[in-house]
Amino acid sequence: MKKLMLGCCAVLLLSCEKDIDFNLNESANVLVVDAVIENSKVPTVILTTSLSYFSKIEPQILAASFVHDAEVYISNGTLTHKLKEYAVPLVPGYEAFYYSIDSSSLSTAFTGELNTNYSLRIVSRGKEYTANTSIPALTLYPDSFFFKKAPMNPDTTKRAMFIKATDPRGLGNYVRYFTKKNQEPFLPGENSVYDDQVIDGTTYEVQLPPGIDRNDPPTRDENFLVRGDTVTLKYCNISRPTYLFWSTWEFAYQSIGNPFAQPNKVLGNISNGALGAFCGYAAWYQQKVVD
Repeated sequence: MKKLMLGCCAVLLLSCEKDIDFNLNESANVLVVDAVIENSKVPTVILTTSLSYFSKIEPQILAASFVHDAEVYISNGTLTHKLKEYAVPLVPGYEAFYYSIDSSSLSTAFTGELNTNYSLRIVSRGKEYTANTSIPALTLYPDSFFFKKAPMNPDTTKRAMFIKATDPRGLGNYVRYFTKKNQEPFLPGENSVYDDQVIDGTTYEVQLPPGIDRNDPPTRDENFLVRGDTVTLKYCNISRPTYLFWSTWEFAYQSIGNPFAQPNKVLGNISNGALGAFCGYAAWYQQKVVD
């Protein structure tokens, strides 16, 4: 009798199925800001417009998304400098664009410094956007970084990268790391940011997987390095707003396509409804050959 009742319920549920069509409205394009300042380096700002969720990621679409002729100003509290737009090759036939120091106006130009606050102002298409960031002190960096044989991997040339570091006592230290392998560009780790909630005031050892190209997701083997590779570690102290932006951005990225993921808001710091962030990095570099 129980089997019969269950069977009837299943039939009733199936008979209640109905196709529902949703009309998803296209959201308006908004400004996207990727602005960075690092100690001893000039500021760079990339401006694009947001793309539709259903947009195809093709070179011509990406090239058309760059925002041109914006007025971009950066200030360290003493000097205010208007940035200039530059072009670099993207792929054959297309260019990428960014704003940086205007070499014809070096009297107001500056590079990033530790323990310094910065403000950004952008005027584009009749709207104004602002943001603030800081380059903190460089207080947390590896005592050493080294390599161990890749665990559970039959290839004896594969190596995992580790660091040993001591976290200064007191909560509030935030880190983002990047790696550069041989002649490749610097790439952030898949989970590139962390705080000191667990490690506060301790000396710890942790594995740092190599940075990844998110346009070309890595295989399992690419989580390891190979003997003979030249690796540069870029280890950055960052502010809490920079940490919150990248931690929520990476969580959102990793949740794409996951039906069980919780809704997530990326916490940027640009005003007037723009997306993205203005980030400051106190960077420490070290290079080694994988042994």
